[in-house]
Amino acid sequence: MKTTVYWTEDFPRPADLPISPLPETVDVAVIGSGYTGLHAALALRKAGASVVVLEQRIIGWGASSRNGGMALTGLKEEMPAVCKRYGEELGRAFWEWSLESIDHVERTIAEEGIECNFERTGHMLLAFKPSHFARFGEEVRWFRDQLGYDELAVVSKADLRSEIGTSAYYGGLLDTRSAGLHPARYVFGLAQAAARHGALLVEHTSLKALSRTRLGFRLVTSGGELNAREVLLATNGYTTDVVKPLREGIFPVGSYIIVTEPLPAALQQELSPRRRMFFDSKHFLNYFRLTPDGRMLFGGRHDLSTSLDLVESAQKMQARMVEVFPQLAGAPITHSWSGNLGVAFDLMPHAGRVQGVHYAVGYAGHGVSIASLLGKEMGEVLAGRRTSTLFAQINHPRSPITPYDQLYLPLISAYFRLLDQVS
Repeated sequence: MKTTVYWTEDFPRPADLPISPLPETVDVAVIGSGYTGLHAALALRKAGASVVVLEQRIIGWGASSRNGGMALTGLKEEMPAVCKRYGEELGRAFWEWSLESIDHVERTIAEEGIECNFERTGHMLLAFKPSHFARFGEEVRWFRDQLGYDELAVVSKADLRSEIGTSAYYGGLLDTRSAGLHPARYVFGLAQAAARHGALLVEHTSLKALSRTRLGFRLVTSGGELNAREVLLATNGYTTDVVKPLREGIFPVGSYIIVTEPLPAALQQELSPRRRMFFDSKHFLNYFRLTPDGRMLFGGRHDLSTSLDLVESAQKMQARMVEVFPQLAGAPITHSWSGNLGVAFDLMPHAGRVQGVHYAVGYAGHGVSIASLLGKEMGEVLAGRRTSTLFAQINHPRSPITPYDQLYLPLISAYFRLLDQVS
């Protein structure tokens, strides 16, 4: 078993990806080369602005090449809670925006010719307990009545075998709008598109400090200094304290994944006949799917730590996978890896400006499509083609304790474990 990312081994960073030296001056400096930063760079170049994307490692190194490849409807926070918190009008706008974000990914892939195995196979939320399943019917009615959304369907435990080859769950809630893709192919395709449109991509260059100047910002990086009229921080779960108020509103959470070797076609058909994206109803949820080449990808959170041992993680994840799919008891695990989610205290994405610096963060594990569209919109804000975005209209909770996540996350983890036991 390798403790490396399967996706980037299957599809490494293209050797011909144009990498640039650090420029002296640009209109916009984008920090972070994931979905947010690359979509922002594309939007900026299409508006005629000069832009550099700075990456502390290699392009796409973070969560954008490490995730499960699921482009899901909705946000991390549940929609009834969103509507209650922000009102029905804004809540409906957030929901419709989430649907548009998947459409945006699909359009971008088509327009830029990105081959990344995008497929609208839908997703299913699986009931971990009977009480969880009991709420699914009410949820279908709520989405239909409050949001006008009628593409949810309840699947009973008796009918679940038509969707998934397990008896470990008590039913499911199906949404056909969601999609799956190959994360590495997607992020590297975005990088090639951004470079093709004229964005400068700079690797192995981390942001150390920035300061205001008469014309914008002076950035001090590990590779030198540059001037930029505007700066966009697109670092999500890898956000540092260079801009302290931003770090006070976002904390990293570790997510861990294993994959099996490619499975026989008949076993693939048994496990996932419709190749859905799956996740369960626990607080410490598991998510899983078949990869394009027929492996079972199985992920989740043991706790909220970002630094668990990947061998030990794989052993725990494999044990849980076999609980769900006893058929995989003998399937070799080929890769185990992790990545950081960026989470805000209210479980919402956030965008805006702090200390003059623009930012977009807080996807909480739903970033494939959300980061893509929010990156595009922030690029348009910086280019003067848009005045704002929905996620800049809501309060971004911050606390000075946020950077001390290693102290409080174990307490939150214990609380979530208790909820999974009693809920």
